[in-house]
Amino acid sequence: MIKIGVDGNEANVEKKVGVSVYALNILKFFYKVARQETQFEIYLKNKPLTDLPQENKYFKYKIIPGKFLWSQIYLPLYLFFHKNIDVYFSPAHYLPRFCPVPQVVAIHDLAYLYFPEDFTKKDLWQLKNWTGFSIKKAKQIIAVSKTTKKDIIKNYEVDEGKVAVIYNGYEKQAVKKTSAVKHSDINQEQTAEVKSMKYILFVGTIQPRKNLEVLVDAFDKFIRINKDFKLIIVGKKGWLYESIFKKIKTLNLENKIIFTGHISDQELIWYYKNAFCLALPSLYEGFGIPVLEAMSYDCPTIISMTSSLPEIGGDASLYFDPKNSDDLLEKLNTLYQNKQLRKGLILKGKQRIKNFSWEKCAKETLDVITGSITGSDPMLRSDPT
Repeated sequence: MIKIGVDGNEANVEKKVGVSVYALNILKFFYKVARQETQFEIYLKNKPLTDLPQENKYFKYKIIPGKFLWSQIYLPLYLFFHKNIDVYFSPAHYLPRFCPVPQVVAIHDLAYLYFPEDFTKKDLWQLKNWTGFSIKKAKQIIAVSKTTKKDIIKNYEVDEGKVAVIYNGYEKQAVKKTSAVKHSDINQEQTAEVKSMKYILFVGTIQPRKNLEVLVDAFDKFIRINKDFKLIIVGKKGWLYESIFKKIKTLNLENKIIFTGHISDQELIWYYKNAFCLALPSLYEGFGIPVLEAMSYDCPTIISMTSSLPEIGGDASLYFDPKNSDDLLEKLNTLYQNKQLRKGLILKGKQRIKNFSWEKCAKETLDVITGSITGSDPMLRSDPT
């Protein structure tokens, strides 16, 4: 029998994006495969939310109260006095300072090293110091892309055999009547307009690393000819987002660009299904789930030729230099003028997404976790295709 301890806090939040989506899907799979031979203890600061898996005999939650430095003080104290697990897994960068068993950690990206200005001083300090400690301490490391693996090896001088590449799955499964969307963040007049318009879609947190100013520049040039298009930006405000709003005002585009804020899965699905394309100009992505989500809803993708994005998009995307708005403009024009190309990208996208699933991701993750105890090959992955 193997008992696995898991930090479940990333999954235990109301609005799930990025790592929280990853953590929730991992927990769902662990719940599904929990049995006498493979048991799980999920550590939380607070009671589990209703969308987390229900407890059963082999999948249990342990509430460990504590807020400040929870993973460095309260969790280690619990693990010291309750030595009842065989291995510990953290789905998001941080391992406890003390743990009596082998540990496995998932690293999603090292953006904080390349774009430190995108983070608060507190978050940057934690990411630099605690991630470095976790990478050194872990028996095995899971990287969500080859790019992230290369970054880990380059910046932390880690042996290549210690890092397993396991790609994420993708989210946003439709339910019946997905066309009946409530646009909670858009007024009724705008809602009617959105349903009938042509638009380019962006999905992601509004912050400098997402490179939205290049997208706005390209969009400004694109609509000089294609005047009926709008740009819809889906995502919450992150860090240092003011410059993008200032640029939009300077270009007098307030009536052409819609910010939705955080929206429901069903709203996002509707946006994917009705968009002309997804444009993702990011300067750095550890993975890039919106690319796969868009493909799953027949939305062509135009994405940056940088970091992990070419790994994810494969031959099913158009690529551009993220520092060149004219290159993005050229790709937008090409896609608009070439209907056969657009159809071809949609068909390739349908094939591409078959290489990614949360079940595959979670199964390989579990294999690495159990392999860290048994010493078996941790399935070092480099490419899903």
